[in-house]
Amino acid sequence: MSNVFLTLILTVQVLSALAMIGLILIQHGKGADMGAAFGGGSAGSLFGASGSANFLSRTTAILAGVFFASTLALAYLGNARPVSSGSVLEGSAVVAPAPAGAASGPAAQIPGNDAPSVVPAPVAPAAPVAPGPGQIPSK
Repeated sequence: MSNVFLTLILTVQVLSALAMIGLILIQHGKGADMGAAFGGGSAGSLFGASGSANFLSRTTAILAGVFFASTLALAYLGNARPVSSGSVLEGSAVVAPAPAGAASGPAAQIPGNDAPSVVPAPVAPAAPVAPGPGQIPSK
């Protein structure tokens, strides 16, 4: 149930963000009216001269409120944890001390690596081999 509610809130947030982006891009800036007054463009619009600013700005404000509320709801649900009746240390892992003869190095810190870290002995170089028939001798 919580997963469905989380998906619903996330969908509302994304849709309100996209709608808000579209509405902000449609709106005119404050300097756009000044250019229209000097013949720079058409002052008329779909909603009238001042009606579009009121409609678009109110719709943008409502969508901003929806976006803010969904963000707070997502933050609350993401931070909510199940309440346990035990102590705080109940869920923590217990680490046993290492035995006295155990290796202490990087290999000992790897989980599941119970074998002590052993450095392999260096391998002696192979003896030179005499060239056989059909081979070119090397120096």
